[in-house]
Amino acid sequence: MIEGVIAIVGRPNVGKSTLFNRILEERRSIVLDTPGVTRDRIYGDCSWLSRNYRFIDTGGIQIADAPFQKEINAQVDIAVEQADVIIFLVNGKEGLTNDDRYIAKLLRKAQKPVVLAVNKIDDIAMINDIYEFYALGFDDPIAVSASHSIGVGDLLDRCVELLPQKKIDNYEGMIRFAIIGRPNVGKSSLTNALVGESRVIVSDVEGTTRDAIDTVFKYDGKRYVAIDTAGIRKRGKVIENIEKYSVLRAKNAIDRADVVLVVIDGERGIIEQDKHVAGLAHEALKGVIIVYNKWDLVDKDTHTMANITKEIREQFQYLDYAPIAFTSAIDKKRVNTLLPLIEEVYENVNRRIQTSVLNEVIMDAQLANPPKTHNGRRLKIYYASQVESAPCVIALFVNDPELLHFSYRRYIENKLREAFAFEGVPINIKTIKKEER
Repeated sequence: MIEGVIAIVGRPNVGKSTLFNRILEERRSIVLDTPGVTRDRIYGDCSWLSRNYRFIDTGGIQIADAPFQKEINAQVDIAVEQADVIIFLVNGKEGLTNDDRYIAKLLRKAQKPVVLAVNKIDDIAMINDIYEFYALGFDDPIAVSASHSIGVGDLLDRCVELLPQKKIDNYEGMIRFAIIGRPNVGKSSLTNALVGESRVIVSDVEGTTRDAIDTVFKYDGKRYVAIDTAGIRKRGKVIENIEKYSVLRAKNAIDRADVVLVVIDGERGIIEQDKHVAGLAHEALKGVIIVYNKWDLVDKDTHTMANITKEIREQFQYLDYAPIAFTSAIDKKRVNTLLPLIEEVYENVNRRIQTSVLNEVIMDAQLANPPKTHNGRRLKIYYASQVESAPCVIALFVNDPELLHFSYRRYIENKLREAFAFEGVPINIKTIKKEER
């Protein structure tokens, strides 16, 4: 569960991407000495003090009208709006600049907790370089060197202290499902149809839903939590590509859900952004249902549903395990099929397989189709165990993990799906080397 969002903000070339990569311990942002390399927001999750946080790397803000500066500033505005805490990064080697003062003024208007970090303090002898930054009017600055990992722990400690206390979801025993999709595909209308009353604003204007909205309701004796998500909101000068804006809210909703409904606009059909949004649910290893909405607006004949199902399977090959539902949220047609399907996928997500039964399936699969030899060696699967559910993780104890070819991994997954009810559930197969005696 993500417990807070922290944005890194500053002028160009102060080391924001280097700090971001240092915190995540991977090179996700491009790091160069050329100002303005990072234009879009980049997200990454990490753990600190046994809690999980989401970090946002942003482009550099500056007064000068540089190429793409208007787009960069719009991206930063959104990152600041989404953040619980902001790291304001400055360059200790170059000293205080007018751009720093300009950014400080913008951040004070945001009324968010700000941690001032003075970067490139690579030696204790440079510690005096941080004092001029007191003029920016924030609390005590923290000296860091992102490239040498100096002071980063202290910086994270300060950020965690400033994170607001999140309201704890008291949803124990309830099935939580998130409704995600690009803007104006009918997410809010679908929520209302499922809940049976208009607790969410419904409009044809993109971006009506400002934030994720939790709606608790009961159906057939069971309690559900519907998590509706925003597509895009246009506020002031914040006008940008819809796909980029919807990512963070979709991620947050997915994190909190047991099952994810990926909604497609049947009137417009499948577009590239649908695949991107669906990929977020797949990568998070959540239960997934594909909902082809606005079915009432589709010109149909006896073959339409079969043809669209085939297209969905071709376009979303990585979601071949996800069931497909066709709905019309506005007139509530076929919506009654969703809750039983959500419950089924929820049960599948939480399914535990007895180890002895699992191993019977794995052994039979090997006998029916033995692994091929590679460089004179053959994969041996000694035994298997389900080490986790929600998400489903199957561990294969093998002689050499590198001998498991992706095609044989796929074969094993298909055999598992044939043997057990895993519809809607991604299966994460991990290999563990078992020493031969």
